[in-house]
Amino acid sequence: MSKPTISTNQDLNYFPIKQRFKEGFGKYATLVCAAILLVLILSITIFISYRGISTFLVNGVSLGQFFTTTTWSGYTNPPSFGALGFITSSFYVTILAAIISAPLGIGAAVFMTEIAPKFGQRILQPVIELLVGIPSVVYGFIGLTLLVPFIRNNFPGTGFSILAGSIVLSVMILPTITSLSADALRALPRELREASYALGATRFQTIYKILLKTALPGLLTAVILGMARAFGEALAVQMVIGNVTSIPSSLFDPAGTLTSIITLNMGNTVFGSVENNALWSLGLILLFMTYFFIILIRFLGKRRQYS
Repeated sequence: MSKPTISTNQDLNYFPIKQRFKEGFGKYATLVCAAILLVLILSITIFISYRGISTFLVNGVSLGQFFTTTTWSGYTNPPSFGALGFITSSFYVTILAAIISAPLGIGAAVFMTEIAPKFGQRILQPVIELLVGIPSVVYGFIGLTLLVPFIRNNFPGTGFSILAGSIVLSVMILPTITSLSADALRALPRELREASYALGATRFQTIYKILLKTALPGLLTAVILGMARAFGEALAVQMVIGNVTSIPSSLFDPAGTLTSIITLNMGNTVFGSVENNALWSLGLILLFMTYFFIILIRFLGKRRQYS
């Protein structure tokens, strides 16, 4: 004899009191955690925005001068703060690092998932995860010890350059791009591969014409997430890029990024001074760029869902 069923609307009334308490506690606990997280994000955004805008509203620094000049000095009269060189150099090293690491990361992901999945999971995947755990200062120290002297001995310049910073960043973001690209390829339906092989396509044709094109939104998300990490990296880049205010004219010229200048100068300024507020303005630019990358990733994620 079948047991009588209870309607969905009445289920909660038949729960024991202890079970109902657990359900309510879990619901409100997660709500409180989400509210705390939202408050933290809004507080950080408001605080950085207030300090960054104070450079122009309180200290009277020209907005046009800030974004169109390269002179950065708090000791001149009047002080001059131009962030164009830092902004340009940050984009240079980020884009160049993505150009270097994206083909390597996607190629490694294809090898791990389509060509040698057993070897990739047993050998290559642990190696990639090991690279993620290495501190950024170690990457910077290796670049300072090996990469900078190599560039100095074989190319013009002092070795501290855009090229050195880009290579160090490309190695740092390579694990991120590889792992996310591999996840995007593994998420593809098996039927795509089987249908392609059934039509007579080779493995290379299946990878190039079917899998990579289908997983393109996920691959782009991996590259953009790697670029977001590269744009916000400070210590490793600071050790190898040279930290100057001018706009580099070649890959072998020294430069300074937004993050490297902030870490170098923030400890030497007085809170509330014009130079301190100018550094907060650089931080505000970094915050907006982070939000831009997040919005772009969300857009590509929705595109992948509806494709």
